[in-house]
Amino acid sequence: MDSSNSREQTAKKKAPSPRRDGREAAVQFLYGNDIQGIIDYSPDKLEAFWELRDAKPFVREFAAELIAGVMEHLTEIDSAIRNQLENFSFQRLAAVDRNILRLGAFEILHANHIPPQAAINEAIEIAKRFGTDDSARFVNGILDKILKR
Repeated sequence: MDSSNSREQTAKKKAPSPRRDGREAAVQFLYGNDIQGIIDYSPDKLEAFWELRDAKPFVREFAAELIAGVMEHLTEIDSAIRNQLENFSFQRLAAVDRNILRLGAFEILHANHIPPQAAINEAIEIAKRFGTDDSARFVNGILDKILKR
């Protein structure tokens, strides 16, 4: 491999923006709670999470804001997602997809400072990184339906 090709690959793998990193951290935290079958976003639980995942102060603050928002509106968010699922059970969703959808739905429905299309685009990018080959298209479809409702 020549050095110019190596530099191009390194440039493509740049660090995510602080807001994307915050969203990814929020999804990781929500996913961890989900697979453990608990709803706990207490300061102690968040601190334990940050011991495992390094992040700058802004990222931590943004992620905590997103997590708190999702948890505060969880019943409404899950209902909005369920209403858009066709021939598919909410519990059968992959846990990572379910939590990406939760974050995206929260941003669409409750985060007035974030344009809805930006929230969808961010969710798609996170789905590409953490989900399956079909996750991005699936997340896009469900969040687009929530936006249009």
